[in-house]
Amino acid sequence: MTGILIAGTSSDAGKSLIVTALCRAAARRGIDVAPFKAQNMSNNSMVCADGSEIGRAQYLQAQAAGVAPTSAMNPVLLKPGTDRRSFVVLRGHPGGTVEAGEYTTGRRQLAEAAWAAYDELAAEHELIVCEGAGSPAEINLRRGDYTNMGLAIAKDLPVVLVGDIDRGGVLASIYGTWALLDDQDRSHLAGYLINKFRGDEAVLAPGLTEITRRSGLANLGVLPWVDGVWLDGEDALEVGRWRHEGQTTDPGALRVAAVRLPRISNATDVDALAGEPGVDVQVTVNPATCAQADIVVLPGTRSTVSDLDWLRRTGIAEVISRRAAAGRTVVGICGGYQMLSRIILDPEGEEADPGSRIEGLGLLPVEVDFAADKVLSLSQGEWRGIPVGGYEIHHGACTVQTVLKNGLNRSRPGDAGLEEPEPFLDGCRVGGVWGTMWHGAFECDDFRRAWLEQAAADAGLDWHADRDAIGYQARRSQMIDTLADALEAHVDVGRLLDLAR
Repeated sequence: MTGILIAGTSSDAGKSLIVTALCRAAARRGIDVAPFKAQNMSNNSMVCADGSEIGRAQYLQAQAAGVAPTSAMNPVLLKPGTDRRSFVVLRGHPGGTVEAGEYTTGRRQLAEAAWAAYDELAAEHELIVCEGAGSPAEINLRRGDYTNMGLAIAKDLPVVLVGDIDRGGVLASIYGTWALLDDQDRSHLAGYLINKFRGDEAVLAPGLTEITRRSGLANLGVLPWVDGVWLDGEDALEVGRWRHEGQTTDPGALRVAAVRLPRISNATDVDALAGEPGVDVQVTVNPATCAQADIVVLPGTRSTVSDLDWLRRTGIAEVISRRAAAGRTVVGICGGYQMLSRIILDPEGEEADPGSRIEGLGLLPVEVDFAADKVLSLSQGEWRGIPVGGYEIHHGACTVQTVLKNGLNRSRPGDAGLEEPEPFLDGCRVGGVWGTMWHGAFECDDFRRAWLEQAAADAGLDWHADRDAIGYQARRSQMIDTLADALEAHVDVGRLLDLAR
């Protein structure tokens, strides 16, 4: 076997889920399979054992395939910093920036690195399941493309289109994709499959027959809507199973408000909380929702300084300060932790003008110093005797400053009002305010449940975790199996694998 490319008619059509499911289905057949995405644009990432950074989706796909995640599986990761600039992670490490105008030109070195990574994987594994990016019908980007049809032609890959019927217009999107491609690109299209179908498939069948007649593309199956699956996403169109404003909630649940920052990063941290029975997580930009919640989470961000300014402009910063004064729980993770600090120094101009000193929210006795060198590492430790691990992806280094019993800071004797900080996962806690640079800590079941019980007690609630509930990692593996089972039942997996030969 060689490889196959799963492309989507749009972003969030289900490419990542299909690749994940196909990797697990192939592994079940005893095939040595590995995932690959030439270029990923996402602020959700993970650190591999060798200290390289890749997209969370490719990390999870490697787990589905039963192989160790490596930087070759996602050689180019673009992390949006502004609407017109992205930071480049090349083979797992910082690789400069790319501007919006460079998406059609000036990316030859990225393409060469990506295709070399594919060759590296192909030499080590029997089958490579590739995931496209966005849609191959974005013909305005075709000249510099190396992730969709550019990859298919360079590596002679068959391409399967995935269309999301839940969005509507799936027949037009499949046929329109085929029609927009030139003859050379079109020759690599092998078939299509429908994702997220609900209803009577017989009603859909005449449309699929006509699409196949007009395009010559094979109908490879119709995958139904699969409940209870919320695997790590790449973009921010939907974050796990977070509940949105106006949706109903269990009145006895522990209420968590997760702030959707403009440049939110590694939002998957909150998925583990959302998966805990009796916990209701709501994504929000509403100060009133943050005021009413039992716990407020400030997730990571790719732009700490600009998102801190956004917090102030929206009024959420004031709500968080009032919560802190009342001893009510707020937890900041990575960039969210940095926002809770007293001062942020940016000597090299990583996020602000060189030499800038930005005031944080002042709720933790912490000084942040942005450094040019990026930290990428796995972390292990404990909290109150409970083992816990995570991973770090950041520029800013946080220093916790000692506070005297009378509330004065040794380094800044004019400051007052802070109590002695309690260590917390290489960060600290003061009153109801917690901060850590560790992503992924809440995926540790014993730690997550103990911390939630502490937060509930601080809120005066008699809430206790269900210790018999399925754990986070086990549940995620179960969801991968659920996806693979659905793929086997409704999609011609054998034909997909034959296409790859």
